[in-house]
Amino acid sequence: MATGKGASGPSKRDRREEARETARRMREEAAKKAKRRKVIVQSSVIVGIVAVLAIVGVVIFTSVSASSNVANPKNMLSGGLLLTKSDQAVTTPAIASGAQPTPTKQTLDGKTAHIQIWLDYQCPYCNEFETTNAPQIKQMLDEGSATLEIHPVAILDSAKNNQYSTRSAAAMACLASEQPDKFFDINSALFAKQPDESTGTGLTNAEILTIFKDNGVDSKTITDCVNKQTYEKFITNRTNDAVADKQLAGPQGGFGTPTVFVNGERYQGGFTNAEQFAAFVAAAVKDAGSSGSVTFPTPTPSK
Repeated sequence: MATGKGASGPSKRDRREEARETARRMREEAAKKAKRRKVIVQSSVIVGIVAVLAIVGVVIFTSVSASSNVANPKNMLSGGLLLTKSDQAVTTPAIASGAQPTPTKQTLDGKTAHIQIWLDYQCPYCNEFETTNAPQIKQMLDEGSATLEIHPVAILDSAKNNQYSTRSAAAMACLASEQPDKFFDINSALFAKQPDESTGTGLTNAEILTIFKDNGVDSKTITDCVNKQTYEKFITNRTNDAVADKQLAGPQGGFGTPTVFVNGERYQGGFTNAEQFAAFVAAAVKDAGSSGSVTFPTPTPSK
């Protein structure tokens, strides 16, 4: 039997072929591993993107839902309540979910004063205007020579008064939605009980509801609405609208209360002078004349 190297094991050529085959298998296995890693990485990235998109979608949906689910009261389509008599409000649907207020359209007939007031129930100047002018505005309403649109807003909230401006305005939105014909009387009653701005802590919800009850409004629906502050966000939105509206900005710039317009003209007289306001009303009616329909607010510079 032969005893040379070729006879005792694989030849040199065989060993080279075996090495090449081993190297080939190792390359194929490395390629397969690299491909698997790539697939895993790509899948992870896709899953991550999907997760991020899902989170973004939830945030957007939540934000949209939150804005579209704001409770809006009935009878305040313009953002305020319109009265044609002291005990007769114009009924309207609520502002649609996610929509903006619809400004009131009035007819300028040369006889009717269309009065608009933006007020804050904590505002002492609003109280002065109300105390001074409510009797003659009531008379004008009841004799048919005026309409009155009241826009409650909240610019004087503080921790000290326990956000009284918003709470009282939201309570009046509850009233507007359920018993709007009582709005004028309770508007006056709230001002009659106005807490002191500098030292007062604001009326409690229970005290507000007592004023309502004393003026003939006592229902579970309104009580729940006031205590839950159902229309808090509505008041916040209307306040933001007023502050941002350049038409409502005062002569010195910026929005303040009370802001009063008659037939589109801003009243800039004294808040404690009933004769001055009456003269302004008469002049505003005469200036507007019989000029057809106009959408309010469309303020013009006061003469």
